[in-house]
Amino acid sequence: MAWLAFHRDAIPAMWMAAPFLGFLALVVAHARVLGQNERAARARRLYQRGVDRLEGRWANAGPDGARFLAGHPYARDLDLFGPASLFQLLHTVRTEAGEDALAAWLREAAAVSDIRARQAAVAELQPRVDFREDVAVLAAEAHVGQTTALASWAAAQPAGLTARAAAVLGACAAVTAVLIGAGIFEISAVVSGQPAPGRVTLSMIIGWLVIQAAIAAFWRRTVGEALLGIDAAAHDLALLTGLLQRVEREPFTSPLLSRLHAALVADRVPASKRVVRLLGFVSVLDNLSLNLLMSPIGRLLLVRSQMAAAIDRWRVAHGPALGGWLRAIGELEALACFATYAYEHPEDPFPSVSDDTAVPIVEADGLAHPLIVERDAVPNDIKLGGAAPHVLIVSGSNMSGKSTLLRAVGVNAVLALAGAPVRAAKMTISPVAIGATLRVEDSLQAGHSRFYSEILRIRAIVGLAREGRPLLFLLDEILHGTNSYDRRIGAEAIVRALVDAGAIGLVTTHDLALTELVTSLDGRAANVHFEDRLEDGKIVFDYRMREGVVERSNALALMRAIGLDV
Repeated sequence: MAWLAFHRDAIPAMWMAAPFLGFLALVVAHARVLGQNERAARARRLYQRGVDRLEGRWANAGPDGARFLAGHPYARDLDLFGPASLFQLLHTVRTEAGEDALAAWLREAAAVSDIRARQAAVAELQPRVDFREDVAVLAAEAHVGQTTALASWAAAQPAGLTARAAAVLGACAAVTAVLIGAGIFEISAVVSGQPAPGRVTLSMIIGWLVIQAAIAAFWRRTVGEALLGIDAAAHDLALLTGLLQRVEREPFTSPLLSRLHAALVADRVPASKRVVRLLGFVSVLDNLSLNLLMSPIGRLLLVRSQMAAAIDRWRVAHGPALGGWLRAIGELEALACFATYAYEHPEDPFPSVSDDTAVPIVEADGLAHPLIVERDAVPNDIKLGGAAPHVLIVSGSNMSGKSTLLRAVGVNAVLALAGAPVRAAKMTISPVAIGATLRVEDSLQAGHSRFYSEILRIRAIVGLAREGRPLLFLLDEILHGTNSYDRRIGAEAIVRALVDAGAIGLVTTHDLALTELVTSLDGRAANVHFEDRLEDGKIVFDYRMREGVVERSNALALMRAIGLDV
């Protein structure tokens, strides 16, 4: 058509507009299709990961939350964070705020009222598959949004670009635009052979630009302070906008979800609209100030200074609220993680949380480890506290399931006190603190042996019990780093101190002498055990907890099974 219009003069030149506009329409439509295709690909990955979770292939895939391990007393013992951890199993979030909320709920037990509020919220979100899918796939990229940078920027002190400064900078840009426009008009008049008005000369434009540069220089440092950190923060503004818009459209009925929703619609103005405005300022800054082709125009019109003033004024008005919006999104994402788990495991119930903190209890029927695939997990019944024994001494052979039982109790307690469903037929639990010694290691840096590290950990657990807080203790192979005489005396004193302080828990041991602790604890302790049997020369475990003391050991059989001549 261009050849026909300009070379042959066979058709009007305006006919070129039709294919040009058609091409633009196809570009827009193609971009929309590409976006839909990418979103569908993200949704497919989301559901594939769900299938992997159900089939036990989820471990070591996705964020593991290892950064949350530091300084926590039992997170490593119970596999709360790190590879193949509870955090990795539950993780479906798309923002750092969501990761922080999920980790905080796993790291520390909530108040009873908060637990019940979360349970109601999770129950409401559980059947809302489309909403949870939208929240999970809205991210434009595969990585987790770094909303911490955005929150840090919002919490920083504004630079102090006042409305008067913004008005002066805007007026300067307007004068520059008028002068340059008049100058271009005069140049075009001269080129076309018409007499120039002569109202605007080159010296006038240059003189004004010098004055404008001096005015802009007055605020140069303040402009730099206003824009400090916005580059890192702006990266996830589009992600946050999409999440806010989707959440704002969803109606909720449970009190917690309604409160989170209300936090995003302050003064009847959705938070997404306020963030879209900030995103617009940043887009203008990027396109007219940082873009190499457009930066000359941006410099002439003081775009960087004007956008700095606009962004700084936005931070003054909405910066304090932005942290609340991010926390609301983070909590909702964490609730969606629990709801996804509940949807994928519909037989896992919410536990009953006791209001009585004076007499702690942990009771569960069919308790199993949530990190083990359901078809492989062997459930056991647990009763601790109240009318039941306060401590169970768990004996058994190697690999029979003693440590797994402790972890199952601990991980389900963490889920219960976070407001999530538990892997059990039913469960009742008091709001307890947790103390565990399942993964105690020596430390070259601190100069501590494994035994010394263990007794330091036990001292902290006993101290926690003596503070009067209800405590669930999980002591694995207690004091096995010392001789049997010292072990028995020390273990009896430790367990007695914990029980006398009102704590409940489980203690595993290979040393059958420790099972005699039951006789000295006045009915507050009971012996249970796991056992094995030999079938065709192989050791077979059923992982069922039984009453009483184990009657045999498999240590020699295991050594012979791997080829040791014993």
